[in-house]
Amino acid sequence: MQKFVRKAGLVAPMDRANVDTDLIIPKQFLKSIKRSGFGPNLFDELRYLDEGFPGQDCSQRPKNPDFVLNQPRYQGASVLLARANFGCGSSREHAPWALEDFGFRVVIAPSFADIFFNNAFKNGLLLITLSDEKVEQLFAELYAHEGYRLDIDLANQVINTPSGESIAFEVDAFRKYCLENGLDDIGITLEQADAIRTFEARHRASQPWLFRG
Repeated sequence: MQKFVRKAGLVAPMDRANVDTDLIIPKQFLKSIKRSGFGPNLFDELRYLDEGFPGQDCSQRPKNPDFVLNQPRYQGASVLLARANFGCGSSREHAPWALEDFGFRVVIAPSFADIFFNNAFKNGLLLITLSDEKVEQLFAELYAHEGYRLDIDLANQVINTPSGESIAFEVDAFRKYCLENGLDDIGITLEQADAIRTFEARHRASQPWLFRG
C-alpha cells in the first residue's frame, strides 16, 4: 500500500448523492481479485456509451463527453469531491481498488457508507468527512476555477485551499498511522513478525508432538 503523508492534487467533482458501489465499479468486473487494473472501468456506465465487459480494450470504446472524468479540465485528478452517502450499496472491495487504480488518493464528502469507508482506508484511500456547508463551498470554488487544486496535509489534518483557507478534518489515529506508514492488514501483522516467530519457536519447543508427521 502506498504511503500517504501529503497530497496536492487536482480536484474532480462527483456531484450527486448516494453514489453506490455498483456505479463505482459495475458487477461484471468483480471476477478478478488482483486489486489492480480496475481504473479503466471506474464509473464505467457513466464514462462510456457502450456496455463494458472484463478484458475489453477501453481505449477503443466511445466515451460519454458529458461525464466529468472525460472532460479535459479534470484529467489527472487525484482528489474526488462528492456528495452525501458516497459508497453505499454492496460491500465490494473492488470499489476502492478502482478509485485508487484510476489515480484518486482522496475522497471528500459529507458522509460515506460504513463498509466502503473501512475498505477505502484499508486500501490506501484517505476519506475526509466535512459538513454539507464546507462541501458546498468547495463545489462552488471548484466550478468557478478551472485547474482547482487542494493540498491535503494528513500529518496536520488540514485541507489547504487556493484562497489560503485551511480546513481542519478528523481522522482516526490508527487509520492515520496506517496511511502514513503504508500499512494494510498484512503489513500491520508483519510489524509483529519477530514476536510471531518467537511465539512459534516457543510453542514448537513446548509441544513438539503437535508438529510431528
